Amino acid sequence: MHELSVCQALIEQVVDIAREHRATGVERILLRVGPLSGVEPALLTTAFPMAAAGTVAEGARLDVEGSPVTVRCRTCGHEAEVPPNRLVCPACGDYRTEVRSGDEMLLARVELITASAAPA
Repeated sequence: MHELSVCQALIEQVVDIAREHRATGVERILLRVGPLSGVEPALLTTAFPMAAAGTVAEGARLDVEGSPVTVRCRTCGHEAEVPPNRLVCPACGDYRTEVRSGDEMLLARVELITASAAPA
């Protein structure tokens, strides 16, 4: 399952962030995943607890938001949101477009638990 290795890489990033901020734990992680990223959000959420086990992110909530697919036409310059299976320019119909968003997986937010925020 490729999503497990993606989650393991994500946890490495989160652990580094937590260490930088001297956090005692992680409460929530927000990812933005585009439909062209090659990552299946449902499988990510399934793999996440295994990857987080034994780390400061164990027990954290993983929220995954979708991001739209946008393209920019190389012919007319128009930029627009398009369906993931139709990457043509909606203005002129040309197929020579470049994907501007929708192919990414972005670590958008990490909510940390710090010693001052931990319950007494």
